[in-house]
Amino acid sequence: MEELVEKKQSDLRIDELEATMLNNFSMINCPLVHRFTEGLYVREIFMPAGSLITSKIHKTQHQFFILKGAVSVWNNDGEEVYLEAPYIGTTEPGTRRILYIWEDCIWATSHPNPNNETVEEIEERIIEKYDNPLLSEELKQKLKEINSSNSKTISL
Repeated sequence: MEELVEKKQSDLRIDELEATMLNNFSMINCPLVHRFTEGLYVREIFMPAGSLITSKIHKTQHQFFILKGAVSVWNNDGEEVYLEAPYIGTTEPGTRRILYIWEDCIWATSHPNPNNETVEEIEERIIEKYDNPLLSEELKQKLKEINSSNSKTISL
């Protein structure tokens, strides 16, 4: 029970930061690439230096890879970790991060895809549906538009 309360408090702090960021600063372009091979999905994002980013909430345990750059990461526990490429780590279910990008960064995650699902089906399975309650409906819609128009799919 105590862990659940801490998680909710962490999410609230991230919600507050995210709302402050979106209400006071311009949104940045973080292109997303979806890579598919038989039974595997890799999600790759480019984040420019000087960016402050909030992540989605992850449903699954999976590996992540920092392929390029340097980043400070704050996890749900509020502790900062400095990571730089090359780096391989593990994301646990329920993770939501704040990232400060020191150097242009390419971050990738890998996910099993035994049924060769679409991006939408995979996102349903790996990303928690969550709307920041502190954002206006206009900002929520703008985020959805940016997220949907900012990706490319590659099948190998």
